[in-house]
Amino acid sequence: MKEIIEKIATAVETGKAKDVKVLVPQAIEEGCTAQEILDEGLLAGMAVIGDRFAKNEAFVPEVLVSARAMNKGVELIKPLLLAEGSVSLGKACIGTVEGDLHDIGKNIVKLMLESRNIEVIDLGTDVPAEKFVETVKNEGCEIVCCSALLTTTMFMMEDVVKSLKEAGLRDRVKVLVGGAPVNADFCAQIGADVYTEDGATAAKEAERLLLEMHA
Repeated sequence: MKEIIEKIATAVETGKAKDVKVLVPQAIEEGCTAQEILDEGLLAGMAVIGDRFAKNEAFVPEVLVSARAMNKGVELIKPLLLAEGSVSLGKACIGTVEGDLHDIGKNIVKLMLESRNIEVIDLGTDVPAEKFVETVKNEGCEIVCCSALLTTTMFMMEDVVKSLKEAGLRDRVKVLVGGAPVNADFCAQIGADVYTEDGATAAKEAERLLLEMHA
């Protein structure tokens, strides 16, 4: 049973979606639970590529191919996960801030968050502060991830933090910021909680924060 799970992890790590589609049903037939397949197979494989990406040992195309393979597996076990009562670690919303249409970095962070069993609501690009607030309020998100690639749009992140405060929601969410022009000093300046340089680290920090919040 362990061998088939390891094969799934390797298939995700190497981005072999076709192998994942064959191996996952085999694992189910061998008696593996959907949660085991998710945690020890699909997510474990994605975590490896995520760590390699953080160390500059893997690149964006490899991450995207691995993510596609992981998602194929998740699609196959989703009904079983629901039946088993699988519970996500928490909920996050993510978006590129208003005025900015770049999404590669955002998409990588989303995939990395999902690889750590965090439910993600993707708001897309050019997202106004009010949309972040509305999503936190309506969806119960505990993590807000803001991305920006332009120096002219990064200051919109401050609007997000201020809007969350004004809506009385700031104390129940953690705000993560990232993107080429952003740094730790800017994060502190606008009152956000965490700055990270890459998607893998963002996902690790989000996981840490959610575990602390639920402790």
